[in-house]
Amino acid sequence: MSFPPQRVRRSVAFWIASGAGAGLAPFAAGTFGSLAALIPWLLLRELPLWGYALAVCAVFVLGAWAAQRVIADMREEDPGVVVIDEFVGLWIALLAAPRGWGWIALGFALFRLFDIWKPWPVSWADQRIKGGFGTMLDDAIAGLYALATLQLLMLLLRG
Repeated sequence: MSFPPQRVRRSVAFWIASGAGAGLAPFAAGTFGSLAALIPWLLLRELPLWGYALAVCAVFVLGAWAAQRVIADMREEDPGVVVIDEFVGLWIALLAAPRGWGWIALGFALFRLFDIWKPWPVSWADQRIKGGFGTMLDDAIAGLYALATLQLLMLLLRG
């Protein structure tokens, strides 16, 4: 991962895109970003569904803008420091997660699996759609895969 220059690190867009600095982790920035996303998620999960969905959509749009700014500033297509996409992807994955750390950990693991594995159409979005929007979109789709898988597992395990 290339380290962003100081002028980039001083921008509001950088701090949004990096998940308040979580993307500066020396390794596994995506995993650290996903872990950092759990903190605001603890507040998000208390919102009604419409509020939760509105917050996720707002962060998607804000994240696409911030990611695009950092991509342009760093002249790098997918800088490792950009982890706001992990926030949105994980929040989608945990949208209907039941209370209990076991389910949350499973949702986290499923999101990371789909984000790393990139089954179609995650891989399609990752390869074909560039810029800030593309950065956000592939993780949102990975989050949808994780959400669907978590819900299916809940149905199977709860009878």
